[in-house]
Amino acid sequence: MSGTALLVIDVQESFRHRPYWDEADLRPYLDRQQALIDGAVAKNVPVVQVFHVEDQGDFSLASGHVRALEPVRIAADAVFHKRRHSALVGSGLEVWLTRNGIRRLIVSGIRTEQCCETTTRHASDLGHDVDYVAEATLTFAMTDAAGRHWSPAEIRARTELVLAGRFARIATVEEALAGPASRLAA
Repeated sequence: MSGTALLVIDVQESFRHRPYWDEADLRPYLDRQQALIDGAVAKNVPVVQVFHVEDQGDFSLASGHVRALEPVRIAADAVFHKRRHSALVGSGLEVWLTRNGIRRLIVSGIRTEQCCETTTRHASDLGHDVDYVAEATLTFAMTDAAGRHWSPAEIRARTELVLAGRFARIATVEEALAGPASRLAA
């Protein structure tokens, strides 16, 4: 799968220290995330680890929490720090992708509807082919302005809906590791 890279976005201990942290969906997510990382390594697909950083708090480098979420096992080929939702803004990632001839991205990580979705949209707009592996993303329940509670499963389904066929191919771990599908529908 020459020209492909796996992005592991914000899979970091910082999240364990947030008030919304919930381990309800953690085990299935960790299983799928690790299968994706291990599968990429087995296929010689570069694994790119992206960490969100801030100047203060749980996402600051000084906090000690900007490190891989335990028990994820990852030996990244490249590591980038970002300060925006998109991993492609100000991190140096886009330069690395270009220098390494990467045109296809496999997106995974935390949070489904935030940094993973934003990076997917941005990458698509830059001309990358993207496989969005929703089962290898994690998010947390949210309540909207009208008071409606959205479960992680509902947020994941909504994200798949808005990305599918426009910004990405929604893929399982196995589909993403099998390689690119034919062109996305217009």
